[in-house]
Amino acid sequence: MRFSILCFLAIFIGTISAGQIKDSIPSLSCNEYTLFESDELLEICLKGDIRKLFKDRGDNAVYHPFQFTFGIEGISQSVDIRVKTRGNFRKLRENCRIPPLLLNFDSLPNSGGKLFYQQNKLKLVTACQNEKYVLREYLAYKIYQLVSEKSFCVRLVTICFEDSEKGKTTDPKYGILLEDQNCMAERNQSRLVKRLNLNPKKTDREMFLKMAVFQFLIGNTDWSIQYLHNIKLISGVQNAALIPVPYDFDHSGIVDTPYALPAEELQMRSVRQRRYRGYCLRNMEDFESTFAVFKDAKEDIYNLYKNSHLLEEDYIKSTLKYLDEFYDIISDKKKSKRAFQYPCNKYGTGNVVIKGINKIKPNK
Repeated sequence: MRFSILCFLAIFIGTISAGQIKDSIPSLSCNEYTLFESDELLEICLKGDIRKLFKDRGDNAVYHPFQFTFGIEGISQSVDIRVKTRGNFRKLRENCRIPPLLLNFDSLPNSGGKLFYQQNKLKLVTACQNEKYVLREYLAYKIYQLVSEKSFCVRLVTICFEDSEKGKTTDPKYGILLEDQNCMAERNQSRLVKRLNLNPKKTDREMFLKMAVFQFLIGNTDWSIQYLHNIKLISGVQNAALIPVPYDFDHSGIVDTPYALPAEELQMRSVRQRRYRGYCLRNMEDFESTFAVFKDAKEDIYNLYKNSHLLEEDYIKSTLKYLDEFYDIISDKKKSKRAFQYPCNKYGTGNVVIKGINKIKPNK
């Protein structure tokens, strides 16, 4: 079953069923039905006091007024919104020249035309150091859409910044619009759950394994259920099982940003080295249905890279090889047992829990 077709299909199905659960989950009127139904490149531009915005990177960053312009099919529209910096690692000036942003449309519920009508808040991933890494991270999101419907929708954009004080406009760079977390939950007939120190075994096993094997595929160790680090938890009304939904993949091996380093306590050479960070399952048969999902999606995953006209040719070749290594592991009983039973090794680092930026603690 391939879920990448599309976020829109899941949205449509969720809309049909919404009446059955409207008393339990409030309708957010998320207009993602239009915004995320297409993979067409969207052009956006932000006009305002860029310098003031980019300097405001503290823990108490505030919203700044901006004019938001977007264009599609040769038609441009502009609305007034509020924007602030967000994030953790990428928010720091020493790490990223352009910080990630939060676009707030909530003061203008009837604006934004067809695409942004009644949107609330959208995360915008910017070109931290080089826009090529944005493209790579975008495809990591698309991979997860191929194996799980419980995933964030994304839209690739180009962003320009127009400084209202100096009258200068930057060249457009690639970026990612990320679906609002509440809209993601609503689309999946669920609600967000904020529960720290949750034992990963308390989550839905099937969905956890999809998420954890996906993280292994892309070479990402920068996540934890216990601290909701780069993980959102959702729970349905009819099925109260807790489901982890991953995001933020810039520290993964498949993206391979210059600043990505594994936590020292994991004792890994680099982020390109894969390390399975799920919990211990001694029966490898527990992985079979999950491996089957990834095998079924193999052709589509490879085609994300083979059919891309935006990635460098060398990167495509190296990534296809990186994917070959993953499929070689899950297709070989000895290799898969060694890789996916690593958390069962009491002498390994499978007991390390990622709390946040370079913060870890033992998993007791």
